[in-house]
Order: sequence, then structure tokens, then C-alpha cells
Amino acid sequence: MSRPPREAELRRRRNRREKLRKLREKYKLAKTEAEKSAILEKAFRISPSMTLEDFLSAIK
Repeated sequence: MSRPPREAELRRRRNRREKLRKLREKYKLAKTEAEKSAILEKAFRISPSMTLEDFLSAIK
């Protein structure tokens, strides 16, 4: 049997949250602007509706 849609949605959401947490950690440790922009591109690919302020607000 397949997973109910709600469980699949929750799993995707949890996975997305975990990926964004890891990207924020990498962004915090990034030294160059090129590294930071590459991390931001990945984050926006994972969560297209997220804004730059949303991404950076969780870092501080």
C-alpha cells in the first residue's frame, strides 16, 4: 500500500526543513560571496516561495 497523501506531504515538509537547516549552517560558515550565492540558489530551488529575508532571519 502507498503512503496516505498527508503523511507524504509531512515527510516532504520535514525533509525540506532539514535541508534548509543544513544550507543555513553552510551559509553561516561560507567565506566568499560566490559560495553564499550558490547556497542561496540551492535554497530557493528547494523552497521557491521563500524570500531572502526568510532565509536569513532563521540564521540570527
